[in-house]
Amino acid sequence: MNANAGAKTSAKITPSLLLDAVQVGTELPALVHRVSATTVVLGALASRDWRPMHHDKDFAVERNGMKNIFINTPNNAAWFERYLTDWSGPYGRLGRLAFQMKKPVFPGDEMHFSGTVSAVTTDEAGCGWADIELAIHVDGEPRTVGKARMAIPRAADDNPWQRKGERWKP
Repeated sequence: MNANAGAKTSAKITPSLLLDAVQVGTELPALVHRVSATTVVLGALASRDWRPMHHDKDFAVERNGMKNIFINTPNNAAWFERYLTDWSGPYGRLGRLAFQMKKPVFPGDEMHFSGTVSAVTTDEAGCGWADIELAIHVDGEPRTVGKARMAIPRAADDNPWQRKGERWKP
């Protein structure tokens, strides 16, 4: 038996993005995802959204007049959070997210995520922030647009996830 079995390890993770590398106008790397019926249904399932327009094609088409089932609001939020944390790395912490779903995203659609940094600031508690304009396009048409505020480490020993109370003001 391994003598270290059950022992806690504390591997040091280095932030992959620091605030000084972020500037107004910085464009986040593109993320492209082809939506399947499974993408839609699992998103609804994960958010406990049992409304049939997110899992029952007949209901979505015949009752709601849609062309198919479509991604729900929490699934949209989760995709944005994934997009943002893919960019920021494990120490990036979402402070705020607001978005408008202009048109549905259906199975077969290819979502193209884009983001541009619109502001970089440090608050009075020393937390670094990047404000980001977001969009999901399908076939060049904006389907969802929004804004996010991400806490980004200012130094290798800064971890926004450890901020609480007065030190966390998103």
